[in-house]
Amino acid sequence: MTGGVRLSVRDVSHRYGGLDVLQDITFTADPAQVLVLLGPSGCGKSTLLGIIGGMLRPAGGEVCADGDVPDDCLNPLTYVFQDFALLPWRTVAGNVALPLEARLDRRTRADRVREALALTGLSDFADAWPRQLSGGMRQRVGIARALAVRPACLLLDEPLSALDAQTRGLLQEEFATLIARARTTTVYVTHNLSEAVLLGHQIVVLSRRPGRIRDILRIDRPLAGRTLADPDLTSLEQRLWHMIRDDAAIAERERLSDPA
Repeated sequence: MTGGVRLSVRDVSHRYGGLDVLQDITFTADPAQVLVLLGPSGCGKSTLLGIIGGMLRPAGGEVCADGDVPDDCLNPLTYVFQDFALLPWRTVAGNVALPLEARLDRRTRADRVREALALTGLSDFADAWPRQLSGGMRQRVGIARALAVRPACLLLDEPLSALDAQTRGLLQEEFATLIARARTTTVYVTHNLSEAVLLGHQIVVLSRRPGRIRDILRIDRPLAGRTLADPDLTSLEQRLWHMIRDDAAIAERERLSDPA
């Protein structure tokens, strides 16, 4: 897999109508590391990810990628969304091969698919149908499909949020190992504190009204082997909660009062 690029977000602002949702956002995601965007609902995490991915144009500021994109990279920026987005009439291998078709010859495509399935622990399920898989395994297929194009930067928008709590907990530590093996620059959006401390080399904490950076925390240890049994990570999780709990409480009150 590629080592990724250095992604720089500089003074990014955005608004919807007259409402400012992001103001003066600046940070750098280092090559082959994971930067987590953390914050309560409504702080602009997914909007910022859309700007990074080029799906939205910011009202101000810029996003720059520095470094050479390898020749075997088919898509410099690749998304993984909340839903699995698998085609039910294709096998696991067929879904992973989808973005490779018409771009690679059959042999190279097959090699890429085998590599991505091995990386995500799905080699034994290449011929399975999506309906035969658990929610966690279907999301792993989505990750494998994204990695098959060998992206320079992987963008994940709350990829575990559609899973039940038990499956999500099982996959959090597994994802740490998976992303470490992929060795691509990763921006990971979540509101889940456990995911942030398990998966992030940097954690950018966003606040609400308007979305600003409250703090940037760094975790100087490998992803592989991280566990919530580690007292240092547990302490950091509590620190993050103290940072965002007031914003989170406001977001929950707004959700409960929304008649929709």
